[in-house]
Amino acid sequence: MKHVLTIAGSDTCGGAGIQADLKTFSAQGTYGMSVITAVTVQNTQGVFGCQDILPEIIRGQIDAIYSDIEVSAVKIGMVSKIETIHAIADKLVEHHATKIVVDPVMISKSGFDLMQPEAKDTLIQRLIPLAYVVTPNLPEAEVITGMKINDLPSMEEAARKIYEMGAKNVLIKGGHLEDTATDLLFDGEKIITLHSDRIETKNTHGTGCTLSSAIAANLARGKSVEEAVRISKAYITVAIQHSLAIGKGVGPTNHFYELYNKAGIWEEIKD
Repeated sequence: MKHVLTIAGSDTCGGAGIQADLKTFSAQGTYGMSVITAVTVQNTQGVFGCQDILPEIIRGQIDAIYSDIEVSAVKIGMVSKIETIHAIADKLVEHHATKIVVDPVMISKSGFDLMQPEAKDTLIQRLIPLAYVVTPNLPEAEVITGMKINDLPSMEEAARKIYEMGAKNVLIKGGHLEDTATDLLFDGEKIITLHSDRIETKNTHGTGCTLSSAIAANLARGKSVEEAVRISKAYITVAIQHSLAIGKGVGPTNHFYELYNKAGIWEEIKD
């Protein structure tokens, strides 16, 4: 079994962040490990606070993993401070980390800033060049590139700009487009568009975390970037189709629906 490391923030209600990443790693047939960068105060209705983990503790967590366990891929999620980004980048370079997936988490669905504005340039300078795949949604890609993105041509232009920043592959997620949820993958030469019908549900908490984690898990299992993205997009689509109406706000995706369904227990446990 391949081992995949997530470096991200903790989500109290379990739908996003570290918790979503570990569920996804398991659902994709890999063993998950974690380095926690921040502890958030959140539920399905929003994010209400955040406590960053000290950089020396982040560095120690990374050392603890790499000194003991082989890491087949890495997913990086919420990194809110400049010092956090430097700690992660320094250690991943030191440990010769490979197959790094960067999900540039910046703002929660409720509008809470998950990355300090001054940290944006540091993320561009330190983490994007380490990324084997970077997975911004449209608002995140706009912040990174400084351009307005509202259609496929502007998504392609943004992907090329982010590629020039050093990422080996760029996946721009089109969930914020007005019509279909079309994603765009660019490897420096080829543009691939991945279309899917929009699913009518409010319960989409943690979709970005889940998709990027699934990509990391499938890269760890030896899939090509295109294969990993296609498998992961199919996985998140099913997880959204069977999302969970938990709490009073935006519920999470269903990370284990396919496993529950194959086991024949979904009808028994879904309520």
